[in-house]
Amino acid sequence: MVDPSTSILWFRRDLRLSDHPALLAAVDSATRVLPVFVLDPRLLDTDTPRSQRLLASLKALSKDTRDALVIRSGDPVDVIPRLAKQVGAHQVHVSRETTPYGRRRDEKVDKALADQGCELVATGTPYAVGPGRIVNQSGSPYKVFTPFSRAWHQHGRPAPAARPKRIAWLRDDVRSDPLPKAPHMEAGEAAALKRWQAFLHDGLTAYDDERDRPDLDTTSRLSAPLKYGEIHPRTILADIAAHSAGRSKAATAYVTELIWREFYADVLWHNPRSAWHDLRPELAKLPYDTGAETDRLVDAWREGRTGYPVVDAGMRQLLEEGWMHNRVRMITASFLTKDLHVWWPVGAQHFLDHLIDGDIASNNHGWQWVAGTGTDASPYFRVFNPVTQGRKFDPDGEYVRRWVPELRHLSGAAAHEPWKHENGYDDEYPERIVDHDDERKETLARYERARG
Repeated sequence: MVDPSTSILWFRRDLRLSDHPALLAAVDSATRVLPVFVLDPRLLDTDTPRSQRLLASLKALSKDTRDALVIRSGDPVDVIPRLAKQVGAHQVHVSRETTPYGRRRDEKVDKALADQGCELVATGTPYAVGPGRIVNQSGSPYKVFTPFSRAWHQHGRPAPAARPKRIAWLRDDVRSDPLPKAPHMEAGEAAALKRWQAFLHDGLTAYDDERDRPDLDTTSRLSAPLKYGEIHPRTILADIAAHSAGRSKAATAYVTELIWREFYADVLWHNPRSAWHDLRPELAKLPYDTGAETDRLVDAWREGRTGYPVVDAGMRQLLEEGWMHNRVRMITASFLTKDLHVWWPVGAQHFLDHLIDGDIASNNHGWQWVAGTGTDASPYFRVFNPVTQGRKFDPDGEYVRRWVPELRHLSGAAAHEPWKHENGYDDEYPERIVDHDDERKETLARYERARG
């Protein structure tokens, strides 16, 4: 029997209580709200860094809901309708999903709920401007970032949603599955807000000058909190606008990075197939290397044994921390696609397997941007030189020495070119697996042939 006094809030990529429109809608619609998270086996492999980070966030959310959070394991298409029927909920509230899998799943849940007289209500998204809302004058989606960015600024966005003054969580005897053991790490809404405030007041002013420097590690590190919805981008944008630094070049650069996140989500919304296939068809005939020798080279890339220091530093940081500096993500992606001639989904999957902030829209379209098959109009000829990139963005070699101990005996920029020093390989650092200059020429030749 449907009980109009009970609603469900189904958490997904919105693990917070502030600036949460779906939570407000759930509170307004009923006397009691049951908070739920479904451990979907299609999305959760408890051994991956991303899943471990999710569990840590759920642990914090459970505490924030005063242990009212109900955990259920299984297919949400079965779990949510069954739970709604059990508690008699008249509505299930969610933040609107935008990924291909999430949209398909929600359509099935919506139908199953409707069959039993319950409603799925979607309010808000994980973005300041929901994917699909920004189109050009002809009603078509934007395919290039710069005009999308201009339209995004012109579109406007709502202010952050207020936090409910009182939430009556449903505390009846509703069974909850045990939450798998979560690692001890910084996670949850309070930690995200604390990190953001510290960056806003102490780190933002230097962002435009230092954001490409992996040796300084001065980025906000908010990609994971944004991934899990521990903080909403609206909150960040409102704080920047209210802060004196909001009018600075640094603030503009930071907001632009947030818009890139929104752009890639919009591209995926309009082109679901682009999650794992080339967005642009111009390079459909581009040949890629495969076979046992290529597998050996890819394994060296995955393990940080390419012989190119900044590439190896990034890949080792990924394995150790589940995170990598954005500039280094581009360098390592370029090396796989343009030095080893491997199709970008191979690298995109490896990143998703190891990144705690792995977001399919940003990750996979970032890979396509580097590979030349994505949104950028003509990046196919852009081949990152791992040596010059390292010397430019890690000028003293600090980042390399931090992650590649075999090169700690080389001082300064010498760490980027051990082959130039008699003692460069004294600590058994691997020699280069390919010659970058040769592979760059090969890449450009292949791209020209593929383009006709």
